[in-house]
Amino acid sequence: MTVTATSVGESDQFEPRNAPGARTWARRLVPAAAAVLSGLLLYVSFPPRTLWWLALPAFAVFGWVLRGRSWKAGLGLGYLFGLGFLLPLLVWTGVEVGPGPWLALVVIEAIFVALVGAGVAAVSKLPGWPVWAAAVWIAGEAARARVPFDGFPWGKIAFGQADGAFLPLAAVGGTPVLGFAVVLCGFGLYEVVRLAVQARRTGTVRRAAAAVGLLCVAVPVVGAVAARPLVSDKAEDGSVTVAAIQGNVPRAGLDFNSQRRAVLDYHARETERLAAEVKAGKVARPDFVLWPENSSDIDPFANPDARAVIDKAAKAIGVPISVGGVVERDGKLYNEQILWDPAKGPIDTYDKRQIQPFGEYLPLRSFIGAINKNWTAMVRQDFSRGTEPGVFTMDGAKVGLVTCYEAAFDWTVRSEVTDGAQMISVPSNNATFDRSEMTYQQLAMSRVRAVEHSRTVTVPVTSGVSAMIMPDGKITQKTGMFVADSLVQKVPLRSSQTPATRLGVLPEIALVLVAAGGLGWAVGTGLRGRRAGDV
Repeated sequence: MTVTATSVGESDQFEPRNAPGARTWARRLVPAAAAVLSGLLLYVSFPPRTLWWLALPAFAVFGWVLRGRSWKAGLGLGYLFGLGFLLPLLVWTGVEVGPGPWLALVVIEAIFVALVGAGVAAVSKLPGWPVWAAAVWIAGEAARARVPFDGFPWGKIAFGQADGAFLPLAAVGGTPVLGFAVVLCGFGLYEVVRLAVQARRTGTVRRAAAAVGLLCVAVPVVGAVAARPLVSDKAEDGSVTVAAIQGNVPRAGLDFNSQRRAVLDYHARETERLAAEVKAGKVARPDFVLWPENSSDIDPFANPDARAVIDKAAKAIGVPISVGGVVERDGKLYNEQILWDPAKGPIDTYDKRQIQPFGEYLPLRSFIGAINKNWTAMVRQDFSRGTEPGVFTMDGAKVGLVTCYEAAFDWTVRSEVTDGAQMISVPSNNATFDRSEMTYQQLAMSRVRAVEHSRTVTVPVTSGVSAMIMPDGKITQKTGMFVADSLVQKVPLRSSQTPATRLGVLPEIALVLVAAGGLGWAVGTGLRGRRAGDV
């Protein structure tokens, strides 16, 4: 066969010399696809699945995708990783309001992951890069937990580790240290594999690099084992018998609030049913009762009828009740927990401090109203923030209140423990999210908080899943979803503080400084390299 001049010319027309060929496109598409798939793998490691260990190969692949690339490539690949992770993780945010808010949230939150990708790519050329890279990830989580609109920490790596071997590290330095250990181990895993392949190809490998890679895998594992003595479910200040009430709702969805009288009646009825079982000797008498968030969206201070319903339930059970109410005071609306004594009525309150943007208040109200007036109608009046920690004294026990969304934030939970809480209650309302994964993701947060501060955590929820969580993070009882039920259990009270409680934000600050140091080193090295090239 001969090749004519015409055939060559035609070939040149269809594939110009400067056009990327199939191999070039493959080099571009394979990392992009790997970034998305590794993000999906990270999502699969989160509850309700118990595949926590998948976070390690997810970050190993992410490390392979980013190592040695430019920061610009890291930015794009990081964004794809963020989309692969956050799109399925946060799909519950659009259950009742449609895909618009869900997609907008993911698009914004993935920007933080993109910036992390750029940072990881920059430090990936440094010696011991997995350490710097893991610190950069935690710095990204720290930023995402604070901005915009006071942050959105959902999807912290620590919250996917409630069933994992690394969980004891939460007691050492909270969610930042737990997350750092997981990410470091994942990046270290890739480095070990990379060096092993390199050694097989060339027959040589730098011992220092190999040692660092192995340490990045081994140190988090050894650290988690060493931290196990910090995890205990033994009582230090005696025990109390707690009842968590799940009254259920007539139906799920955004019209939950229109059913508020029915919801109050349901919780009162379940409490009275429990009181009858106690009287019959079928169930142990609780020392106090915990109702969920929004269990009385009718203000009992302004509505005598609602007050009478709660009073009747409290007198029937004969012990204090923490009631989740919506209260208007001085023209301001509060998401409030009310301590209700069976003899004295309301005697103490806690106002939710970390309120949810676009759920309990509407940022940029005029701008959003111009886009969609239905969204502003759903949040007609903004809730106001509380200013003080909430620790109720209930039958002698100090119970710290962390209302629903607050459980995602490190500072809100810690403040209750440092204010004297011997156990924690996380009253929640997930009725607006139907049967989505949201309730399981939030339950995992409470399990991590139990270990982080070594406290029993109760989770009373309007429609499920309500649960009793021991200080070691284990769930001992839980309800189904959209059923009326109650949980009664004797639980330990504890007053000692874990290193994580004592250190507070310091471990996170330290890791952010490590990330800044690594990025500074990488930028400095790059600048020196360019100057040397110019010379």
